[in-house]
Amino acid sequence: MSRPAPVAPARPSPDGGVLREIPLPPYVTVEDVQFAVRAVVVHAPRSWSGGTICRNDASPHPCRLHSWGRRVLALRGLPPAEIDALVERGDPTADPRPYRPGA
Repeated sequence: MSRPAPVAPARPSPDGGVLREIPLPPYVTVEDVQFAVRAVVVHAPRSWSGGTICRNDASPHPCRLHSWGRRVLALRGLPPAEIDALVERGDPTADPRPYRPGA
């Protein structure tokens, strides 16, 4: 028996509607990780006169794709500091390696 997919949390959109978070994959593949790295790098924060916005689409930061990418990378074992380092490097093709003490 399959379980129903969890409903993604909602957030208000700039036009007053409601946007749902992008659902996570049932299990995280290597391809999902590559997409997630691209999402957090391309949709990185940018300071603007009205606040922090998404560098790619000018929506309030964090946008849906940046949030999705961070959640996928966290599921893969990357701590927030490692995700921040990926964003700082700015390479959407980077190969993230989760920190493994003693490895």
